[in-house]
Amino acid sequence: MSGKHVAVLLGGFSSERPVSLSSGTACADALEAEGYRVTRIDVDRNVASVLADLRPDVAFNALHGPFGEDGTIQGILEYLQIPYTHSGVLASALAMDKAQAKLVASAAGIPVAEARVMDRHDFGSDHPMKPPYVVKPVREGSSFGVVMVKEDQSHPPQIVTSNEWRYGDQVMVERYVYGREFTCGVMGDTALGVTEVIPQGHAFYDYDSKYVKGGSKHVIPADLLPNIYQKIQTLSVMAHQAIGCRGVSRSDFRFDDRFSAEGELIWLEVNTQPGMTPTSLVPEMAVHAGHTFGEFLKWIVEDASCLR
Repeated sequence: MSGKHVAVLLGGFSSERPVSLSSGTACADALEAEGYRVTRIDVDRNVASVLADLRPDVAFNALHGPFGEDGTIQGILEYLQIPYTHSGVLASALAMDKAQAKLVASAAGIPVAEARVMDRHDFGSDHPMKPPYVVKPVREGSSFGVVMVKEDQSHPPQIVTSNEWRYGDQVMVERYVYGREFTCGVMGDTALGVTEVIPQGHAFYDYDSKYVKGGSKHVIPADLLPNIYQKIQTLSVMAHQAIGCRGVSRSDFRFDDRFSAEGELIWLEVNTQPGMTPTSLVPEMAVHAGHTFGEFLKWIVEDASCLR
């Protein structure tokens, strides 16, 4: 039995609060079963003083979205000198900025789709790119604010310039990549299995596909040619290392095999705070690799440090 005091940071105040509550609760329960002393902290603006008073041995970061995975909470934990899980300040901030992460990944030789960053108010009556394309907020997670523009759409999406838009003014317009959706976790510097994600009744892997029970079907190991399977694993480790991730990360890909078996493989993004809910991908990959959920979380806790 470990006896270590682990503060599980969950909830928070981003749009991904419900996911974080689910992730954090699952992790806290499993860590208690592994023998850790666990304190659950529903994160608010007073989290620094709460942590300073509590002085846990480790902070398990189960937060998702801005503040939790953009380097902010990581900076607070560095300042307090509390060892923490997952990626550090720089990698977290970099991965959260989709446009900057793509630049770094591309420079490392990872294939990415053509894209441009623009202010949402600059959308006029003409398409910023030949359809089909995808509009993504530069700094959001869980597919929040993602808008698909189909080939036959005559004008840019109006929601992006409307007052209802709440995902920041900077957006990334990216070529839509046809094909199948794959994802691969990295644990330390080792690739886990590759999963194919098949949305059920959704146009793409959106928020409901990710977090609503039955929203998507996960196929692990993915049914792929061995060389493509290995390429996804290799590129996932390359992205993890190029962006400077630590602990656990997950890279997402599209694979267009309409015209040839070798197809076109495109890296979309790296997630430094993968979900830890019962329907989440990386815990499934860890189980497939022979780790129980508890053993997987124990590895994450024992890997915690400052200066990540």
